[in-house]
Order: sequence, then structure tokens, then C-alpha cells
Amino acid sequence: MSDNEIITSGNQNAKILALGTIVGALVGLGAAYLILQQVDDEEGLRLTPGEGVKLGISVFSFFKQVTQLGK
Repeated sequence: MSDNEIITSGNQNAKILALGTIVGALVGLGAAYLILQQVDDEEGLRLTPGEGVKLGISVFSFFKQVTQLGK
């Protein structure tokens, strides 16, 4: 592997990481906004244990699908 290939590969990795960070931040911001739309100011956010488990499973399923993209 030449020096040029190493620099190109490192540059591409940095671009992918930066893009992933930006997309993740925007998705997180959007999710927080949607949650705030559903929350009553007086009651606050109420999440049952069952809803928490469903959310956790959904997040892990999403990460599994993301890891399968490049294969």
C-alpha cells in the first residue's frame, strides 16, 4: 500500500465519520422535537417499562441494519 492510498483511505474515513455525526445529530434533534410535541407541560414525559423495552429493541435493530449496509 502506498502513502497516497493510506492518505486517501484516511480522508475517506474522516468524511464518513463526519457525515455520520451530522446525520446522527439531526436525527436525534428531530426525535427530541417530536417527543417534545407529545409531552404535556404539566405531566412531563411518562415512559412505561414496556415502551422503554420496545424503544431499546428498535434502536438495537436499527444499529444491526446499519452494520449490514456494507456487506
